[in-house]
Amino acid sequence: MAGTQSDETNTLFSPYKMGKFSLSHRVVLAPMTRCRALNGIPRPALAEYYSQRSTPGGFLISEGTMISETAAGFPHVPGIYTEEQVEAWKKVVDAVHAKGSIIFCQLWHVGRASHQVYQPDGGAPISSTSKPISRRWRILMPDGTYGIYPEPQALKTSEIPELAEQYRRAALNAIRAGFDGIEIHGAHGYLIDQFLKDGINDRTDEYGGSLANRCKFLIQVVQAVVSAIGAERVGVRVSPAIDHLDATDSNPLTLGLAVIERLNKLQLQFGSKLTYLHITQPRYTAYGQTESGRPGSEDEEAHMIRTWRRAFQGTFMCSGGFTRELGMQAVAEGDADLVSYGRLFIANPDLVLRFKVNAPLNKYIRKTFYTQDPVVGYTDYPFLLRSHL
Repeated sequence: MAGTQSDETNTLFSPYKMGKFSLSHRVVLAPMTRCRALNGIPRPALAEYYSQRSTPGGFLISEGTMISETAAGFPHVPGIYTEEQVEAWKKVVDAVHAKGSIIFCQLWHVGRASHQVYQPDGGAPISSTSKPISRRWRILMPDGTYGIYPEPQALKTSEIPELAEQYRRAALNAIRAGFDGIEIHGAHGYLIDQFLKDGINDRTDEYGGSLANRCKFLIQVVQAVVSAIGAERVGVRVSPAIDHLDATDSNPLTLGLAVIERLNKLQLQFGSKLTYLHITQPRYTAYGQTESGRPGSEDEEAHMIRTWRRAFQGTFMCSGGFTRELGMQAVAEGDADLVSYGRLFIANPDLVLRFKVNAPLNKYIRKTFYTQDPVVGYTDYPFLLRSHL
């Protein structure tokens, strides 16, 4: 377990060695969709947004970034599959690096969590399955209304390796754009999770049925990306216990352990550790439309996270509903090396400073999370000290 020798003295503000990266603190900007990249191109507003949240020795993870033209399920999310996108991201990354921060690009394909309006040919979204997401959930449409998820098209066995190749190309593009590494988004009901979870994956080929088969696509993606940019630049995010977008599994604890066992084995094969494993706490809440996560006691959730934490041989990051106090506790008790924050970081660009001095926090405004305004609800949240702007 990473960093166990001094866990009892660690806080959110203790330095941490994350593979080859030296962090000055353990408060991480979580990846969050913000819908400000008009027509898939990162604009100057993104550079300001990420720069505002950068600190010397801090670690940021970008919003989910499309690996291909079929990957989108929200309006105006950025991509990393065209030259224009790569060039635009360079300005964002440069702004973050100028503040002394490290930034990874989260590689994203939503799979069935899309709609014909987001598909290049107006066709059905692709997935592990042909089952649509239930009407319990709604998809945000380009005009700001909410629609119903359509029936997806199950990928043919022969088509799946091409998806892994798309992740590989996107990872190379991210490094060309200047990112320090990438995070593979294998969580929250999106494409990779649609293979992992037995509540979704109903395949009868080599990618369905057994745990080994359901893990196969994730492992192929990890192998493809690591072959391109090296294990030390690759993080993996999973959410075995989160039912966001109907992503349920009959045994989340075992699924998480199966993923971790395979990642540990890959690290041995690579001769190098992945940068980190990023897991979402079961208490995570999605859009506020519904409570997301399996019902269960805090003890059950803590047991699950600690079991995964003990099993993974490398840096362990947690996210999902953390406060300052819960983050301090998780690090002090050795349940996490790093803690990523989402909504609190949206409303508090200087969250690290506020946490350090235990200052009051700005309240986030949920209705501006997914608008296209380049300022309102994006870069206009006040700083504690104006001199830190």
